[in-house]
Amino acid sequence: MLTVEDVTEVLRQVFDPELGLDIVELGLLYDVKIVDNSVTVFYSLTSIGCPAGPLIHEQILEAMRELPGVEKVALELTWDPPWTPERMSEDAKLLLGFGY
Repeated sequence: MLTVEDVTEVLRQVFDPELGLDIVELGLLYDVKIVDNSVTVFYSLTSIGCPAGPLIHEQILEAMRELPGVEKVALELTWDPPWTPERMSEDAKLLLGFGY
């Protein structure tokens, strides 16, 4: 049975090419909904004009195609709430100079 943890783990291979960290560590993964074998991924970008947006979108689709049991994928780009560095993991904050 497909779980949110399965989806989250596979999305750790999706990297923001500008920052060099995955979207989970960066706090760009907002939510995952699973109904039967359909998955909806709610994600954001670091900014509305993020040049890596199309690449991240495609990487998410590719990662989801590799996950056994997924038959349908929907991606929802959201700006609510807007992304801020506070959403990053503590490790990501330290690596990017936001830690103490």
